[in-house]
Amino acid sequence: MAQPAATAGAEPQSIPALLARNADRLGDCPAYREKEFGIWQSWTWAQAAEEIRALALGMLNLGLAPGDHVAVIGRNRPAHYWAMIAAQMCGAVPVPLYQDAVAEEMAYVLGHSGARFVICGDQEQVDKVLEVQSAAPRIEQIIYTDKRGMRKYDHSRMNALADVQAEGRAAAQRLGPELDARIAGLDYDSTCVMLYTSGTTGKPKGVVLSNRNIIETARNTSEFDKLTARDDVLAYLPMAWVGDFIFSMGQAAWTGFTVNCPESPATMMTDLREIGPTYFFAPPRVFEGQLTNVMIRMEDAGRFKRWLFRHYMGVAHRVGPALLDGQPVGLIDRIAYGLGNILIYGPLKNTLGYSRIRVGYTAGEAIGPEIFDFYRSLGINLKQLYGQTEASVFITQQPDGEVRSDTVGVPSPGVELKIAENGEVFYRSPGTFVEYYQNPESTASTKDAEGWVATGDAGFFEPGTGHLRIIDRAKDVGKMADGRMFAPKYVENKLKFYPNILEAVVIGNGRDYCTAMLNIDLSAVGNWAERNNIAYASYQELAGHPQVYAAIREHVEAVNRSVAEDEMLSGCQIHRFLVLHKELDPDDGEMTRTRKVRRAVINEKFADLVTALYDGSSSVYTETQVTYEDGRKGKIKATLRIEDVPVFGEAPMQKVAAE
Repeated sequence: MAQPAATAGAEPQSIPALLARNADRLGDCPAYREKEFGIWQSWTWAQAAEEIRALALGMLNLGLAPGDHVAVIGRNRPAHYWAMIAAQMCGAVPVPLYQDAVAEEMAYVLGHSGARFVICGDQEQVDKVLEVQSAAPRIEQIIYTDKRGMRKYDHSRMNALADVQAEGRAAAQRLGPELDARIAGLDYDSTCVMLYTSGTTGKPKGVVLSNRNIIETARNTSEFDKLTARDDVLAYLPMAWVGDFIFSMGQAAWTGFTVNCPESPATMMTDLREIGPTYFFAPPRVFEGQLTNVMIRMEDAGRFKRWLFRHYMGVAHRVGPALLDGQPVGLIDRIAYGLGNILIYGPLKNTLGYSRIRVGYTAGEAIGPEIFDFYRSLGINLKQLYGQTEASVFITQQPDGEVRSDTVGVPSPGVELKIAENGEVFYRSPGTFVEYYQNPESTASTKDAEGWVATGDAGFFEPGTGHLRIIDRAKDVGKMADGRMFAPKYVENKLKFYPNILEAVVIGNGRDYCTAMLNIDLSAVGNWAERNNIAYASYQELAGHPQVYAAIREHVEAVNRSVAEDEMLSGCQIHRFLVLHKELDPDDGEMTRTRKVRRAVINEKFADLVTALYDGSSSVYTETQVTYEDGRKGKIKATLRIEDVPVFGEAPMQKVAAE
């Protein structure tokens, strides 16, 4: 089917125009792959362009109007990326949602955006949309991708995506000129997508991003890392997250590289190994989880294998990053590292699916330096970037040869940075968002008249290198009672390096000393319990086991030794801790969908635990409301132990005796 070409002699100014360019120049190259029923299916750029045009015509046939919002809810699938481009072709605005969002969260976004069309991945997502329709009265059409379980539904306002495409193909001659006119009407200032923030401190805000924001950012950053059409990326992160959009839509459209969609979250690691992406992005929690699994497997290995792993990882930590950065390394160390690559690093990278990675990034929140250094020591070119939804992701990046665990790099191409007197980081760039949808007050308080955006993060430029160091969220950085700096994320990331610790919340702003509430990693600690013949019936029982507490105490003590070496943050050592009786959960409001801790919610919900950490109690009884998978509410009860931990380089604080 004919595709409208980009204007001759001009750069494409919309994602649909980039699609047309790719179909023309890269028509036979793979654009999308998807694994379904264990088999990889592939679409070239020419085939994808035909599928997308058919869907756009079908949506036009259903009455999609310019300016309408089209919600997209489901796992990463080519059809869902196509739906977003098809919506743009019609002059509409795609609004991807988190597929694991509970009905209440979904109702807010659907209602606030005023979505008329909703693309649902399967029956589960359709059911959630139908449940919240009273809160989103503008919904007129529901289009579903997977037909399973949908036969008996009322189809008066509901259609299968394949059927919509079929209707679009049938109406091509009638509606083609109208669609072409709408595509031609798109320009740099047309809205490309609306993405909702994670809502760490309140209701999510709709971030409006233009074609200029996405395309300029995609071009600059692709050139920065020399991305080409020969690269492969694995699209597995939530489609509602700006990171997935810029990688799987923006950069994919600009460079023409291949977007690979796994079969399901459960098969993601297997699919990652099969694809072997050359360009990879993951938030710290993914790298933390993989490292935990590696450590669990090594604990299960024989004595010789454990010795071999530890010996060669010692070599890797010593010389791996230097080799990766092209720095001089002695001949003996090179030989030792080469042997390690044959015996340990190569097989491990292959198992992780990282053998082909040319450029890897982590962002979303700070990654623990120990975790970061572990992957780079294997020879994986893992780098950090610093970004936000409002910036179309990229604010800073680490150039090759200048990669360190304690900075987030230099300004991305086209980005300007400045530090305010209070230490807050400000930026402006071609990627700076247009506005918060229907929220001029928040727009004005975040972005000033000159285009400078307040990040909400505290940081500083390193003298000499120009690299940016982020301390923590500006609102989270505070002072201890004695005036020393309090930066909880720094300590939390060190704690999460240990496989036994899944999540950590450090408390201490305005107080005499710091304390922590911790989550154990059930897979890591459960594996340890099985190896040691320790029976347990629940997460709560395992979390409270004396031997688990003893192991966690050792980890906290080791972190204190490390923190004590940092003169600026030595006051953040943990004096007391407890292990929580439940995992922090987005469904309970304790975390965002991107797994960021909502500190205000934690402090309010677990106020009794915070009190006990500071009043000298050795234990505390608590009752906590939880949300079950089926949406029902319940309560769990527990008596939690509180442990004291040694601190270093300072006199231990005198704890208040419990009455």
